[in-house]
Amino acid sequence: MMKTLREEKAIVLDFLPNGYPFDSRPIHKKTPIIQAIGKDHFILLELIPKKDAVVNVQEVVYIGEGKRDKIHHILGRMPFDKLTQTGKGELEFVIKEMVNENRQRFVDFFTNSGPINTRRHQIELLPGIGKKHMWEILEARKDGSFKSFEDVKKRVKLIPDPETMIIKRLLMEIREEDKYRLFVGT
Repeated sequence: MMKTLREEKAIVLDFLPNGYPFDSRPIHKKTPIIQAIGKDHFILLELIPKKDAVVNVQEVVYIGEGKRDKIHHILGRMPFDKLTQTGKGELEFVIKEMVNENRQRFVDFFTNSGPINTRRHQIELLPGIGKKHMWEILEARKDGSFKSFEDVKKRVKLIPDPETMIIKRLLMEIREEDKYRLFVGT
């Protein structure tokens, strides 16, 4: 049985106090909606705020078990297509911040990633990485773990910016542009 991933905290991408504009129900029947992204697994979520809760874009809200101060309940996962323009606009900025806050997690990917199958390696799923860069990364990590994004750039010749590659990969996975998952929902 697969374990369900649970987010403890989420970052607000958009708050719709009057619900979705395309909801044809009368205003008094519409439910306020928060569009958010989970802090650990990068899962897009729809949340229902508590009555009279004030929520701001980019605010971190608690959605784990137990008492929640601003969130009534989690409506569920949300496809990228349902994100509002505001939500889409905030997404890239929030992803950059999340990568910056968890730099070591993503640097460790360069050290610990493995093959997907006999023909493909996880590193090749990063935008801008082909076989040549992949082999250079695998060779460089024989000399020890990577310590930072700068260390990756220094030890692997002519590699594109590793941090930007991670951000682009996260956005690709959130948009469901690839069947493989390196970071989203893992």
